[in-house]
Amino acid sequence: MRKILIVDDDQKTRTLLKAYLDKNQYEVSLAHNGESFLAEFHRHADELSLVILDVMLPDTDGFVLCKEVRRRSNVPIIMLTASSDETDRIVGLELGADDYISKPYSPRELLARIKAIHRRTGMHDVSAPRYHRFAGFTLDTLARTVSDSGGEIVALTGLDFQLLKYFVEHAGDILDRSALCEGTRGRDAGPMDRFLDVQISRLRLRLNDGGKQPLLIKTVRGAGYVFAAEVSSGQV
Repeated sequence: MRKILIVDDDQKTRTLLKAYLDKNQYEVSLAHNGESFLAEFHRHADELSLVILDVMLPDTDGFVLCKEVRRRSNVPIIMLTASSDETDRIVGLELGADDYISKPYSPRELLARIKAIHRRTGMHDVSAPRYHRFAGFTLDTLARTVSDSGGEIVALTGLDFQLLKYFVEHAGDILDRSALCEGTRGRDAGPMDRFLDVQISRLRLRLNDGGKQPLLIKTVRGAGYVFAAEVSSGQV
């Protein structure tokens, strides 16, 4: 059973989400503030398949917790925000969150996001290739890491990793913004699609693929992007 850790300071919300997700075959642990969340997280980090962080908490905020989680783990993160400000969402994604949901939301919407992340991270299909190799890099879908030719781990945020994974799995295909947003965040392109261009530029830099003529992620004028490297995939 997949284990999810949720932190939210509203008891009614916590109880509702736990009951709903329990019914849908998830094992759920709850925390009411940052301190209790970190205690649970450090105790069960290696068992978790997903973390859900409320941005507003009585003793800290979800951004601080997101950074702390990323220091220890690449577990997928969903952030819950009551703010309609796009900046808050971008900050969360830059810190390593994989997705965000604006309040108010329904448990059904949250469940859909959870399932989408598990699909995108390959947790639904044990037969899917674990490793993808390209241009001296190795992407490990299970550990959610990318290492270079020397075996050093490349520093990537959660969105960096998800974006690269989607590119690698669709190598050679021309992908427009809508396809990339749907494939990495499970939603259509909207106000955040401008952030996507910035994220791709940053991903290029992390892979030493910057400059005027990128070799890995190429821009197709008027159409989108294409991952141009040759990719080999397998379980070992």
